[in-house]
Amino acid sequence: MKSIPCGQMVKVLRLEGTGALRRRIMDMGITKGTTVCVRKVAPLGDPMEITVRGYELSLRKQEAENIIVE
Repeated sequence: MKSIPCGQMVKVLRLEGTGALRRRIMDMGITKGTTVCVRKVAPLGDPMEITVRGYELSLRKQEAENIIVE
């Protein structure tokens, strides 16, 4: 997900990773089938701001790498 350009909407296919990191991503509302819109990306790419389920959320590169989108 970290390579998606700003303004593009994508659908979550699956989450990778295990344990606390995977649980944290799911607790933020990012689950399989959810539509996510990339709003902003910081100059160095970390963090990125997304809109998911009607609210804005900031993700680190490490978290975004575990979200597989189409």
